[in-house]
Amino acid sequence: MFWRHSKKYKWQVIAIVSCVLIYTLAQAYVPLLYRDLIDALTAGNLDAALGIVMLVFVVNLIKLTSFRFSGFVNNFFEARVMADLTNTCYQYLQEHSYGFFTSNFVGSLVTKVRRFERAFEQISDQILFDLGRALLDMVIIHIILLWQYTFFGLIMVAWSVVYLLFTYFYSRFKLPYDFRRAEADSRTTGHLADAVTNNINVKLFANYGFEKNKFSETVEEQFRLRKKSWDLGAISDTLLSFYTLAIEFIIMYFAVRMWGQGLLTLGDIALFQVYLYRIFDKLWHAGGNIRHIYEALADANEMTEILSEEHGIKDLEDAGPIKISKGEIEFQKVSFGYHEDGAVLDNFNFKIKAGERVALIGPSGGGKSTIAKLLFRFYDVRNGKILIDGQDVTEVTQGSLRGQIALVPQDPILFHRSLMENIRYARPDASNEEVTEAARLAHAHEFISSFPGGYHTLVGERGVKLSGGERQRVAIARAILKNAPILVLDEATSSLDSESELYIQDSLKELMQDRTTIVIAHRLSTIMQMDRIVVIDGGSIIEEGKHEELLKAQKGTYQRLWEIQAGGFAAA
Repeated sequence: MFWRHSKKYKWQVIAIVSCVLIYTLAQAYVPLLYRDLIDALTAGNLDAALGIVMLVFVVNLIKLTSFRFSGFVNNFFEARVMADLTNTCYQYLQEHSYGFFTSNFVGSLVTKVRRFERAFEQISDQILFDLGRALLDMVIIHIILLWQYTFFGLIMVAWSVVYLLFTYFYSRFKLPYDFRRAEADSRTTGHLADAVTNNINVKLFANYGFEKNKFSETVEEQFRLRKKSWDLGAISDTLLSFYTLAIEFIIMYFAVRMWGQGLLTLGDIALFQVYLYRIFDKLWHAGGNIRHIYEALADANEMTEILSEEHGIKDLEDAGPIKISKGEIEFQKVSFGYHEDGAVLDNFNFKIKAGERVALIGPSGGGKSTIAKLLFRFYDVRNGKILIDGQDVTEVTQGSLRGQIALVPQDPILFHRSLMENIRYARPDASNEEVTEAARLAHAHEFISSFPGGYHTLVGERGVKLSGGERQRVAIARAILKNAPILVLDEATSSLDSESELYIQDSLKELMQDRTTIVIAHRLSTIMQMDRIVVIDGGSIIEEGKHEELLKAQKGTYQRLWEIQAGGFAAA
């Protein structure tokens, strides 16, 4: 995934790698110049020493220029790829099914996206600058040592190979622990987001102690896995530290012995010391770089799995936009269940005529809301078909299907944006006047105008600054503005007071005019004027007809519900 996005900017990568190569060559050459400078000063050759000083300045200038230029290029490269990765994650997540989001913590998903893009930044920095430059620097230094000091060069090559092999295999051994640590981080974030989002429930049920203990258990597991991962890193660092100390002693011991025999100059010993520390430093950091790369891969792993997970609901390759001229809806022998071992609907048949207003009532869990979700194609049926004007909803694009159906849900969720933006979300090209008119029809204009900011008032996360009734009126205004041929009202007036409900019922009657309408309700007073009332229980239609007809049915479910609600005006 990272490479697929990076290769689009190959010229930037080539520029960065070229600059790093120039920088590393210059950096490796400078100690050779200092060796010659020490030998020139020891020999009393002032002119040669001054010439070497000038050459050191030029080489360092080249090194500095290449390093700073690569930094500017990298700023564009990493920022651009990170933006592309974030957009890719966002788009892929948005195309996941409704069921995917009901099964995942929102806070955890957000954390995975942020961690994914930061993982790229870390891996890119490590490979292009830290690890890449370190390995290149070591290769050049080893070549110089083999070329001019073969004995010491062979010792350092063997030592470095063992060092890198140990680091590589140890990092692979540690990787599963990094995966588990990253998963624990996501669980903690998800739990925290869930508890904060539901803070009102924690207070209402006085369950602070329960939530505290539950969160503490999650944090304790995170601590345990994080400490295990870090301890493994510390063990590796300790072993490599003693290994480095041993080779430093061996090299310097033999170097001093050879100087005593006249085989090496003071400049040679100084060069050894510089190169030794450079190799130790680069290898030490290379080991850390490799571990950091694996840790970053662990951080990116969860999001990578999500990006590799196929979308549950997909458009067919030849799917086209739905074309609705009448708005006739038909469920043909539909079977569906949220779990493999159960069915909410089984061989379900149901037809709504064009322009018909149909109410769905019945006990909770009977399948009413499931019918609406299947109509929107939030889920795919196991068997059977759902047709709109004879078109199978699985054979048209999801966007065009949902664009032709307006929904007023029982518990509307609003964006943390202005009221104007929330209403206009139904039709982004709508004018301010059209938005205001939709709000008037939904009886929302009055309370919106009472706010100091009017239509520019921010509603808070999920609309928490508004009452339930105000949120529902905003949702109704949104449905009015959408002006779709099919309308679904899911307990659309359940959060309204009696006076507001009377006003909105008039608006809804106008909204339902000449539209195919499905009304899901428990409060029977809201559906008396429907063309047809369908009673659903256990995923099957057990009664249907007009209000008056169903009341006449002896011992019928609708009649019983009506009597329980005292004429339909008491809450169910």
